[in-house]
Amino acid sequence: MRRIGLLGGMSWESSAEYYRLLNEDTRERLGGLHSADCLLRSVDFADIERLQASGAWAEAAERLAREARELERAGAELLVLCTNTMHRVADAIAAAVEIPLVHIADPTGEAIAEAGISTVGLLATRYTMEQDFYVGRLRDRHGLEVLVPPEDDRRRVHDVIYDELCVGVVRDGSRRAYVDIIGRLAFRGASAIILGCTEIGLLIGPRDVDVPLFDTTRLHARRAVELALALPGARSGGTHQAPERQEGAMSASEDPTQGGTVGTPPGEDPTAAGAGGAPDEDPTQGATSGTPAGEDPTAAGGPGGSPHDDPTRGGQVGTPPGEDPTAP
Repeated sequence: MRRIGLLGGMSWESSAEYYRLLNEDTRERLGGLHSADCLLRSVDFADIERLQASGAWAEAAERLAREARELERAGAELLVLCTNTMHRVADAIAAAVEIPLVHIADPTGEAIAEAGISTVGLLATRYTMEQDFYVGRLRDRHGLEVLVPPEDDRRRVHDVIYDELCVGVVRDGSRRAYVDIIGRLAFRGASAIILGCTEIGLLIGPRDVDVPLFDTTRLHARRAVELALALPGARSGGTHQAPERQEGAMSASEDPTQGGTVGTPPGEDPTAAGAGGAPDEDPTQGATSGTPAGEDPTAAGGPGGSPHDDPTRGGQVGTPPGEDPTAP
């Protein structure tokens, strides 16, 4: 198993979920006492948040690139950036190391496309919803139409993430607000919802809504384990490296969504199982389907419970009954 380097702490609430998910998935695949071979570098999120708020993305990129090099020097063979928002600087991080970075948007986009869904709603930080680094990648690389909430709803989603979820606070009122926002996105035509911040899965689960959810944390962690184990059919398309570090990779000019390029982890056969997953793998794994919003929202473990503990995760996804996915 390749050693996974986790660049986390943004926030540590979701980094703890990554650690759990990586180990659970490894145990499921290998059995017995097996666990993930991984390293964690957890930064002080207060420092990173200040850089986000001030728009100092170049400084944030330099800081995280330095931390990525430290993980590589410590023996990491695969890099996982445990945050959606900081993929804003994924190119700079990928360029700073020799090991591949597993881009969080790609396993998400692939799972949605494989489920036959073309229009999705996105809940995330304002940076992720409003800037093109994430929505653009899903659109241009995976052919998805991505709907984001209007201004007031974007502000509410963002504030709940930073003021509550990142500090371990889970409130029923915020869950209800998210459910309402998801309902409005579905009314506009979203056939599924991307939980595009790694903390949102701590608040919203499949029992809370009646549209499928694609949890980026879970999908990202699963892809990392697949690549670390070099499983047949594991997609190299989820990895991301600087152009000069790749041989035979797509040139940056061929990829309109990134300055960096997508490549295959060292030693992996890029032709294995073509572009698909393992032959018997359910492409909807990592997506969740829910129960009507009128049901008890605490049924998935209560306000403090993790929706990841819900055994319905990974169920079949589709368009909610009676809904027209092409509606404007």
